[in-house]
Amino acid sequence: MSDTAAASDDALRKLEAIRQSIDNIDAALIHLLAERFKFTQGVGELKAANGLPPADLERETRQIKRLRALAEESHLDPDLAEKFLNFIVAEVIHHHRRIAGEGE
Repeated sequence: MSDTAAASDDALRKLEAIRQSIDNIDAALIHLLAERFKFTQGVGELKAANGLPPADLERETRQIKRLRALAEESHLDPDLAEKFLNFIVAEVIHHHRRIAGEGE
C-alpha cells in the first residue's frame, strides 16, 4: 500500500470515528428535546387550566439572555443559540395554544 493510500485510509477511519461521535450527540439532543417537550406539555396544560397565556415574554427574554451567556462560556456563537431557542419557544407556544384550544 502506498503512503498516500495509507494516509487516505487513516483519514477515512478518523472521519468515521468523528461522525459516530456526531451521531451519538444528535441522538442525545433528540432525547433531550423529547424530555424538554414532555415538561413543556405539562406547562401548557397548567397554563390552560388556569387561564394563563401561552406565551411568557418576560421568561423568554430571561432565557435568551441566559442561553446567550451559556453559549459564550461554551465558545458557541450566541446568535446560533438564540436562533435555536427561538425555534423551540415558537414550537412550545404553538403547542400551548393548541392545548388551550386557541388554534390548531
